[in-house]
Amino acid sequence: MQASFDIRNERGTLSISASGCWERGGLSSGVSAGPLMDAAFKAMEEPGVAAVSFSAPALESWDSLLLAALNAIAREAVKRGLAVHAGSLPEGMGPMLDMALAIPPSDQARTQRDEGFFEGVGGKVLALPGVIRDVLEFLGEVTQSMARFFSGRASFSRRDLWNVFRECGVDALPIVTLTSLLLGLILAFVSSMQLKLFGAEVYVASLVGVSMVRVMAPVLTGIVLAGRTGASFAAVIGSMQVNEEVDALTGFGISPMDFLVLPRVLGLAIMTPLLTIYSNIAGITGGFLVGVLMLGITPAAYLANTLSFMTMGYVWIGLLHAFVFGILIALCGCYQGMRSGRNASAVGRATTSAVVNSIVGIIIATSIITIIFTVVDL
Repeated sequence: MQASFDIRNERGTLSISASGCWERGGLSSGVSAGPLMDAAFKAMEEPGVAAVSFSAPALESWDSLLLAALNAIAREAVKRGLAVHAGSLPEGMGPMLDMALAIPPSDQARTQRDEGFFEGVGGKVLALPGVIRDVLEFLGEVTQSMARFFSGRASFSRRDLWNVFRECGVDALPIVTLTSLLLGLILAFVSSMQLKLFGAEVYVASLVGVSMVRVMAPVLTGIVLAGRTGASFAAVIGSMQVNEEVDALTGFGISPMDFLVLPRVLGLAIMTPLLTIYSNIAGITGGFLVGVLMLGITPAAYLANTLSFMTMGYVWIGLLHAFVFGILIALCGCYQGMRSGRNASAVGRATTSAVVNSIVGIIIATSIITIIFTVVDL
């Protein structure tokens, strides 16, 4: 029996009954699902239609072809503001259709058109209140998760927390070592060019030490972690969104904020200051190599000049920078991952946005903290 739809308008409810063999092999004789769907779309335009109901009392066999046709009809009905009822479908078909309707269409499947400059700017401005509200909701959920953690009620895996410590800390040591050592070398070389004019090459030690400890090491470590760890957070959580693993956690009664976001925020907030201390040592070592090997400064004089200008206040200011940067990077990466779309291109955009937002946040936070400590003369 050929596949068909029996479409009837019953007191404002459009009843669509599927019958026959709804398999791809059953349509090979020239019958196409397209005209059947077009008939359903046309019937929705009749006056007084308020709902669409699906049933299949005379269905012989079916596969994904029928689900695809019903899904297209249901989405069109939702688009027109009509209620959709799928409870009369065979067992298993109704829940599958409900799940398909719950997932928004893929971004790649949407028809996109070119936007003008002013139209694009206007769209961004109009979307800004919604973005701000979404960010505030996310921050509120993170705060609640933190409260559950400190009260001992958070549901997260301690193994995952240790894995985050390893990923943020030990695995990042090589790149932090290389960049910090080279930055110390660069600072020493550049500063020595000017200090030579006054015969004050020995002050290269204090310049490198103070600049690394107070600002440069935290900023450099934050930027490295933003590109390495923050992007990883967004990509991993975004991929879990694509695979519906986040939905599975919610279905099992596990809070995604506790299980996914909390360990990453805690891990990066703790490990970034520790990496900054290591970056301080690597940067000062780079300056030490230049001062001793290139400028002829004795090791004792270099270390004495470094320690004479170094204060614990500078160290604590640098660690405060690092702590703030760690939280910012983790929040940006997790936010973009949790709000990622459900396709590969959306995950790529979320990863890019996480890195950009983290670096911008680091720059803004550095400016604010520097201004505050300058005003209070620290």
